[in-house]
Amino acid sequence: MSARVSVLLLRPKEDGNVGAVARIARNFGAASLGLVAPRAPLGPEARRRAMGGIALLRAAAVFPTLDEAIADADLVVGTTDLSTGRSASYLRRSVSPERFGELCQVLEGRVALLFGPEDNGLSRTELAQCDLLVHIPARREFPTLNLSHAAAIVLYALHRARSEPDAESTPAPERLELNGREKELFLRRLTELLSRTGYPLHKRRGLALLMRRVLGRSTPTEAEYRMLLGLLKSVERLTHPRGEAA
Repeated sequence: MSARVSVLLLRPKEDGNVGAVARIARNFGAASLGLVAPRAPLGPEARRRAMGGIALLRAAAVFPTLDEAIADADLVVGTTDLSTGRSASYLRRSVSPERFGELCQVLEGRVALLFGPEDNGLSRTELAQCDLLVHIPARREFPTLNLSHAAAIVLYALHRARSEPDAESTPAPERLELNGREKELFLRRLTELLSRTGYPLHKRRGLALLMRRVLGRSTPTEAEYRMLLGLLKSVERLTHPRGEAA
């Protein structure tokens, strides 16, 4: 695994939790730590709990909005304490930490790992901005984990996925290089095509979210996105032949 993983904490309210996450991020090899609209300044408690992760804590970037924090990410991975297996519930369709680690084994690119605030997690709007969701199974009567504990579990799963290949084995699978710009271009073009073809307005947002989740689980390469974009262009020609007004 050679993906560069950045840990993003959205609106954290306890500076001690931020420090603990910095330590865990250092334990398991995260590249950087980012804070999105933090609600508390980083004080002595954060530094005390960061321990060996103090360098990550000091270098943590602060972003006013989530859009700015994930602007350079190729894959945005959110975490949720709720999951669903229902086919129509795309918003919270998720994978386990172990499955996330497996997916990341062959990825190259920038992965933003997003954790929501301690009191209420990620909102529906924020969940919809994620390409992939990770859910940590827990008891139904109390499924919410402490922020630093959740970070430890997910980052540990990623760390395990970094294990060295066996020298006696056949070559590893081809590395898959992520490209967030191509992904967003494809989703934008798809949304435009849905509008042009008269796809029901009330279903467009759900289909776009479904496609984001499918792409998040399958992690297409830049070349594969270009082929998908070519397909959309061919469909556009059929729906709007040359010479006709758009």
